[in-house]
Amino acid sequence: MAMDEKGLGKRLQEARQAAGLTQQQLCQRANLSFSTLTKIERGAIKSPSIFTVQSIASAVGLSLDELVGTAPTLARNLLKTKSGVSFIYFDVNGCLVHFYQRAFAQLATAHNVTADAVETAFWHYNDDVCRGVMSISDFNNRLAERLGVKSVDWQKEYLSIVEPIEQMQELLLWASERYKVGLLTNIMPGLLASMKRQGSLPNIAYDSVIDSSEVAAIKPEPQIYQIAQEKAGCPPEEILLIDDARANLMAAEKAGWHVMWFDDARPDEAAQRVRDAIQPAV
Repeated sequence: MAMDEKGLGKRLQEARQAAGLTQQQLCQRANLSFSTLTKIERGAIKSPSIFTVQSIASAVGLSLDELVGTAPTLARNLLKTKSGVSFIYFDVNGCLVHFYQRAFAQLATAHNVTADAVETAFWHYNDDVCRGVMSISDFNNRLAERLGVKSVDWQKEYLSIVEPIEQMQELLLWASERYKVGLLTNIMPGLLASMKRQGSLPNIAYDSVIDSSEVAAIKPEPQIYQIAQEKAGCPPEEILLIDDARANLMAAEKAGWHVMWFDDARPDEAAQRVRDAIQPAV
């Protein structure tokens, strides 16, 4: 059952008090104005954005679902873009966070091997672990064996170095208030949840999350796009994929989707190009 706005404000207030925070302290942690928080708590703001509520949840140490209940209905004025898009899928690596190169370099330094050797070994096994047919443990063992080192903990290395692409994460939050949004990513088991917990990815209520390791398919295989379309619940001509890999975009386009390439080497320019393209229809 959806919570009314007064009830939501009360829940936020109780969560703040349970965390031992004053309104001023919560405002500092969540980067909110004092007047905004007080209006939300007393119910004067009737439909706080998902981004605002998520910021409060993070500040009090809760997930979005824990804060507002298992079935929150936060107001969204769902729209379509000028090209008819109503659902936007975002890639993760190379789109919402920077790609693996820094982790390759860190691992190479830690084990006194070349970054090229790490990258070559990584790609040798990456598809299998991202499909979920190889465990993280097996991946680490095979990577270590191929590099000639005692042990490797790729997940630890990656999570310690992963860096958000702030321009695109801000755009994701903006889009989530206007359209349905989801993640469509080739990724290893457990990494998405870990990235959300540590704040590397926005921990919002995505309308769909397609984790390759859970659906046993990777981009650009047709199966993963079929699964993503079914989860989106709309026709292909209403779906947009934003991705940094041309092959993934070509496969999505073949499925009838709209596509946009993201250049993580020029995040300001690329994010602005996407924002211009997904402006709501008048």
